[in-house]
This record gives sequence, structure tokens and C-alpha cells, in this order.
Amino acid sequence: MVSANDLELALEQVRADAVGPIPGVFGPSSMTWRIDREAVIFLGAGRALLLQLAHPWVAAAIAEHSKTFADPIGRFHRTFDIVFAMVFGSLDRALLSSRQLHRRHSMIVGEMPETIGPFAAASRYCANDIPSLRWVHATLVETALMAHDLVLPPLSVEERERYWMESRAFGALFGLTGDDLPADWAGFAAYTAAMAQSDTLTVSPAAREIAAQIFGGARPWLRPPRWYRALTARMLPEQLRAGFGFDLGEREIRSAGNALTWIRRVYPKLPDRLRYVGPYQEAQARLRGEPQPDWMTRCLNRAWIGRPQMDVRGKG
Repeated sequence: MVSANDLELALEQVRADAVGPIPGVFGPSSMTWRIDREAVIFLGAGRALLLQLAHPWVAAAIAEHSKTFADPIGRFHRTFDIVFAMVFGSLDRALLSSRQLHRRHSMIVGEMPETIGPFAAASRYCANDIPSLRWVHATLVETALMAHDLVLPPLSVEERERYWMESRAFGALFGLTGDDLPADWAGFAAYTAAMAQSDTLTVSPAAREIAAQIFGGARPWLRPPRWYRALTARMLPEQLRAGFGFDLGEREIRSAGNALTWIRRVYPKLPDRLRYVGPYQEAQARLRGEPQPDWMTRCLNRAWIGRPQMDVRGKG
């Protein structure tokens, strides 16, 4: 488990390696900013969620402790608020988000309601467990790059390696140390491939129910479009796709392919104000010394993180 002391030791290293107090952990020349600023990474949000749900501990924790069903938009905002604050926030804001996430996770403990895969009924789970954090971190890192490369020119081998080195710093914000994460991209790819083939990832009834609620549209106005569901299914490992009950027939393949063709044609031509997420634009304004983001950035922030400004929040 990552204790509060463990987290503080990891954050000491984050602070030492950070670009600076104003740019934050990564800064404008980083691969992390280059990738995570793209709104197109949302194409992978469904995949990342399903991969996380495929871990029985994560699914049990979400089923028992999350407001996903009652407040799906709120969960979306809270997730992106934390991730974007870590990536694009000032250094103090990134460290604050890290501590807030750890405190929230420290309250997420319980027992498995039934035996799922290698996890026995009544065995304890904890959201600050290192293997669980490592998997959640991996789903975010891998999926952001996958979504980026679906639409934009893929990263070179050197750029991919740089991206992974920065992702290790991102992992430190979860409390993960260098010993908890693979040393290079090849090791990371081997880890995700092994996880995809292991029985650690087992789609539980709770995971299937959550996925059905989100992708099946318990609220019709929130139902993802057919092409998005098809693209999400295409991005999943085959056994997990089957576990969640996602179809990937000719109709779904055609729907996802047509959507990608259109997105690849249109997306690169969008103006930066529409193409880049609000928190990135706020970070750029912060670097220019502007006291607060302009009205358009505040509107974009409301869409992405549920509030107008990322770097304004009480200390704690």
C-alpha cells in the first residue's frame, strides 16, 4: 500500500525534478503536454474506464463507493479535474491534487462480494494498493497515447521513450516509485500485454453492470453514439471485449472506421482554441503571466473539469 509517508517521499522527488513552480511538473516542452492537450484523447476515455473496471478490485470499489450511476457527469469532471491538474497545473496545484487523490483513495476500502478471477470472496481491497494504482496509471498512459496515434502522426521511438520517462513522474503523483514501474517503454508494453492476457483482469458482474449503464444509456441523453461504442470495442483486448459483451461485427467495424476517417480529416484543421483542452490553455495563460484564463478557456474548463479555473481551490 502507498501510505501518506510513502506519498510524501514520492512528491519530494517530483518537486525536485519539476520544471518549475509556474509551469508545474512537466511544462510546455514535454511530451506529456503535447499529448494530453489534445481533445482527441477523449476517444480513449471509454477504453480506459473499461480497462480499469476489468480489474475486480477497481470494479468493486467503483460499485460500492462511487457515484458513477447517480452522477456520471460529475465523475467525469472529477476524474479529469485531478488528471489535468497533475499534468497542467502549477506545481503546488499538482501536488495538492496528488494529496487529495490519496486521501480520497484512503477511504475506499472494502471486501470482495464474491470470488472473481484470482480475488477470493471477502478478501480486502484498497484503492491505494500499489498493483491497483499501477494498473490505473497504465490505463491512462497507454490509452492517451493510443488515442493520439489513432488520429495524429504517431510518436517516434525516441518520443515514445521520452513520454514513458515523463509518465513515471506522473506515476509518482499516485505515490508510485521507480521500483513500482517499468524502467522503459519496452518494459511498460510488456507489462500491459501480460496484464491483458492474465486472469487478474476478469470482468465481474459489477463491472459488466457499470459498463452497461454507461454505454447502454440508462439516461438516453448520455448514451454514447454508436461509432464511439464501436471504436471503444475496437480498442479493447479481445477477451475483455467479449467479457463486457461488446459486439465488433462488420457493422461496428464500419461505423468506427467511418468516424475515424472523418475525424482524421477534420481534427488537424481545427483552430487551437477548439482543438486543445481548456486546462492546457489555462496553463499557457499562466505562463504568460495572465491572472486568470479568458472567457473561452473558462467555458472549455467547465466542459472538461466542471469549473471555470483549474488553479483556484482551497489548500488542503
